This record gives sequence, structure tokens and C-alpha cells, in this order.
Amino acid sequence: QVQLVESGGGLVQVGDSLRLSCSAPGRAFSGYAKCWFRQTPGKAREFVAGIAWSGDSTYYADSVTGRFTISRDNARNTVYLQMTKLKPEDTAVYYCAAGVVAGRREAGDYEYWGQGTQVTVSS
Repeated sequence: QVQLVESGGGLVQVGDSLRLSCSAPGRAFSGYAKCWFRQTPGKAREFVAGIAWSGDSTYYADSVTGRFTISRDNARNTVYLQMTKLKPEDTAVYYCAAGVVAGRREAGDYEYWGQGTQVTVSS
């Protein structure tokens, strides 16, 4: 089964920036809306940001608005999450997902997922 592949996670300090990438082979999921969720142990997956397939519409959780930016390069079939002013509470495994309708904020609305990439923000 074709999967999305995340990369770019790591260990950073408070206030640092990090860029996550999500790609798929060939043109897989190219016409889909994409989004980022995150999850910490014992908690449900939380919506972070989403983008329509055209890139014209973007959506953000209140907790990341003004700090995170989602974008996509359809020629590269890649979606990015630029994270700035990182806080310890941003520490989580970040997942990329693809879906038909942009802006959905429930994990159950997305059928296709990546394996996740760990982001750790140290104080």
C-alpha cells in the first residue's frame, strides 16, 4: 500500500525552528488535501494544520496559528510544515495525512497516513 513519508523531525531548543516534509511516491495523493496531526503518549491525535490540494486554503489549530505554516509543492508532491518559535508543548510525533476534503480536524476523516516523525523541543 502506498504511504506518505514524513521527514525532518529532531531535537531542538525552545524558540528554534524546524521544517517537516511529507512526500509520496510518483503522483500518489497529488490531488488530495493534506494535513498534519500530532500525538503525544496517552493522548488522541491532534489536528495541527491542513491545506487544500490547490494550496489556496490553509487551516490551523489555535495553538500553532502565527507560528506554524503549511505549504505544498505539487510539482514535488510534497507538503511542508514550517514550525517556528517552538515550545516544549509542541513535542510530539507528527503525522502527515491525506484526505478528500480539506480542513477536516478529526483523525478519523483521513484514510491515508504516514509513519510519523518525532519532534522534541527541549527547554
